[in-house]
Amino acid sequence: MRAATIAALYGCLTLGAAAALPQESTPGQQDSQSAELQQLHQAAERGDADARFRLGVTYADGEGVPQDPAEAGKWFRLAAEQGHADAQYDLGVMCIIGEGVPQDDAEAAKWFRLAAEQGLARAQLRLGLMSAIGAGIPQDHAEAGKWFRLAAEQGHAGAQHSLGLMYHKGEGAPQDHVEAAKWFRLSAEQGYAPAQHNLGLTYANGQGVPQDHAEAAKWYSLAAEQGHAGSQNNLGLMYASGQRVPRDYVKAHMWLSLAAAKLGESVATIRDSVALWMTPEAIREAQRLARESRPQATSANGEAEQRQ
Repeated sequence: MRAATIAALYGCLTLGAAAALPQESTPGQQDSQSAELQQLHQAAERGDADARFRLGVTYADGEGVPQDPAEAGKWFRLAAEQGHADAQYDLGVMCIIGEGVPQDDAEAAKWFRLAAEQGLARAQLRLGLMSAIGAGIPQDHAEAGKWFRLAAEQGHAGAQHSLGLMYHKGEGAPQDHVEAAKWFRLSAEQGYAPAQHNLGLTYANGQGVPQDHAEAAKWYSLAAEQGHAGSQNNLGLMYASGQRVPRDYVKAHMWLSLAAAKLGESVATIRDSVALWMTPEAIREAQRLARESRPQATSANGEAEQRQ
């Protein structure tokens, strides 16, 4: 679980709001943006915590100003010191990745804790992940489970998945496959690819739910379509073997090709063995489908950052 947890912690951290694609502005729009930025600066200088946070986001994302992580960090810190939970979270992110401020896991944990104690779900998740691996704070699976649960009960998909993993592994909570499946399902129903994959595994193995390969294929498919390599591989194997789904070498070849791009030579070897049962026309069709079906890449743990 440690490797996956590290990937979750460091692989999908974002600052502020998502930046829009750059567009040309008319002179009137530029004047309006300049005036709004000036007003935001004035409010921030007066000590308005939300203005300071928004100004940090502006510099972090380069919205109407040159991107400047150090300036973003300055405004996030000022807002964070006033107790602004979103600013505390974003300052923690900057401390983890060492952008605009020195890299410092302990400092990150400090700011995540302050935001988590205010009920910010994504900060609770990050603090749980740091507790799980002992990054900047002592490793403590029970403490991790506490923060995962608080975020999960707010509906945070990443936290629901992490809590499910704890029940599955018996780390920080008694091993309970039924409870694990419950949290995987809640996360999966929100479209979280790693949870969809793990819910597929629970059905394939009959852990906490009745064994049901058709249901496993359903959840693998949802994760595979988001680019989850493990689900792409498992779905390819199911189509190749005809395991509770109709045997389909074209689909098997397609999914194994997509998985091989991330998982490497071992999967490519299986795909090539499937090709031995296919006509040249079928192989070309599978290759075409793979090219056209390449999903948008997901983050290391498939998570879309949730600002709750």
